Amino acid sequence: MDKENLRYWLALRLIENIGSVGFKNLIQVFGSAQAVFNAPESNLARVAQITGKTAHRIKKFHEWQAVDKELELVDRHNVSIVTLKDPSYPKALLNIYDPPPLLYVKGTLVKEDINVAVIGSRMASTYGKFMTERLSRELALNGVTVVSGMARGVDSAAHTGAIAGGGRTIAVLGSGIDVIYPPENKKLFEKISANGAVITEFPFNTPPKGANFPARNRIISGISFGVVIVEANEKSGSLITARLGLEQGKEIFAVPGSIDSPGSKGTHKLLKDGAKLVESVYDILEEILPLAVISKQDRKPGEKRREEPEVQSTKLSGRPSIDNLRTEEATILKLIGNRPVYIDNIITDSGYQSGEALSILLSLELKGYIEQLPGKRFIIKK
Repeated sequence: MDKENLRYWLALRLIENIGSVGFKNLIQVFGSAQAVFNAPESNLARVAQITGKTAHRIKKFHEWQAVDKELELVDRHNVSIVTLKDPSYPKALLNIYDPPPLLYVKGTLVKEDINVAVIGSRMASTYGKFMTERLSRELALNGVTVVSGMARGVDSAAHTGAIAGGGRTIAVLGSGIDVIYPPENKKLFEKISANGAVITEFPFNTPPKGANFPARNRIISGISFGVVIVEANEKSGSLITARLGLEQGKEIFAVPGSIDSPGSKGTHKLLKDGAKLVESVYDILEEILPLAVISKQDRKPGEKRREEPEVQSTKLSGRPSIDNLRTEEATILKLIGNRPVYIDNIITDSGYQSGEALSILLSLELKGYIEQLPGKRFIIKK
């Protein structure tokens, strides 16, 4: 996005009482931030979440000097800004109720990233840090991008483990992108931005206030396919992220700990409430990927296995014609109807190994042919 258009996005973000939902509604109605400023005040006031007072503030906005100062800081710190309208804006984040209108990015966001959040206690035990680094390293080795909050304890271990595994990692800050918190994570900040991205919705010079972190947490869960909680006490902020993840329809995982440890109280409660138990990285992969990342590593980009010819036009029992499905995808799809089918039945009837069947199901789900229901059941997507 060119700087002139970006000025309007930043200006709109500076106006008091325009929340993320109101901002999103304005863009949906008028098409661009510049068009918002050009719209009549009466039209602005008719937009959901925008009061007459807020509409008046938009029309009277004059703090362009502050906007230009923000743009200068963007250049000085080698940061980019990604807006809701940018192709590189994380697709998963667009689907939450209140996506941040813009993100400050240090590093690179990659559209194809498969993100998993790994979070937990700032006062992590030796066991907690060890398990976090191990799981994050193994996720990275399997092509998963690890998302966390760059806080002390589990978060720092998650980023460190992902980098050690040669993978990508994303840190979501509760401060301005020039405010490194905790300060001892300066080197980690640099490593993360070189091996992924540091992102925030907050303007430059924003301190890490407590109120910023619940907002930060919705981005951590929103950008991810699932949320892994390693250690958390009963009042941990990580449980807020888990709750937000549930509201956003994400998979929730918890790593068990000692029954005598206060850091296990939160994770054990999550397990009682239905979070998936994590004993190894495969407990995460089979839900998030299902092992598709592992199979992709066996071939070069764009290369097909010899046993994977494409089916150019497959007609399935009166359903619409489906083009460009691989043979095994068509085989699996034939087993799924308008009533939910359990995963065990699909595996048995298809003759594929469980990991391979799960990978094929993920592919069909991502292509929009099927959807997964609770209890590992699958149905044709209507």
